[in-house]
Amino acid sequence: MKWAPLLVSGILTLGGLAAAESPQLTRISQFSGKAVPRFETLKFAAVNGRSGPSREHPVVWRYERKGLPLLIIKESQDWRRVRDPSGDEVWVHARMLEAGAAAMLQSSTMLHEAPDAASPVVASLEAGVLVELGECRVAWCALEVQSFNGWAPRETLWGADTGEAGL
Repeated sequence: MKWAPLLVSGILTLGGLAAAESPQLTRISQFSGKAVPRFETLKFAAVNGRSGPSREHPVVWRYERKGLPLLIIKESQDWRRVRDPSGDEVWVHARMLEAGAAAMLQSSTMLHEAPDAASPVVASLEAGVLVELGECRVAWCALEVQSFNGWAPRETLWGADTGEAGL
């Protein structure tokens, strides 16, 4: 049976891929003392993302949206490796970020009066809108955007992780 070793190596390869794609466990950073991964927001309207953790590394991305939530996935003393809503990863200086309860809509959605799709619609929101994030439940998060308050499906939000509300 010549195919048996190929089958076994294929299974091992697939198992390795699955392990590599599994969610990261939360850990406490020795640099900030905060959980990693976690969401923070851009503190300024113009922030450079670099290919490495120093000013000597080239700028590969320029963010121009104050309040944009970014997922911190790694830390060094003064730098944070972040993932943006598009999935791009860059290094940002720590002082360019701040804790914040914000999220970005990844798709158009309806803001509901209650955490239930059958509840009355408060507003219709477009993809890309930044919102203030309130309490999150398993499938829904409370949001505030302009003068509207309501609930949106958690799956439509970048910045509403599976941990505490406001992350």
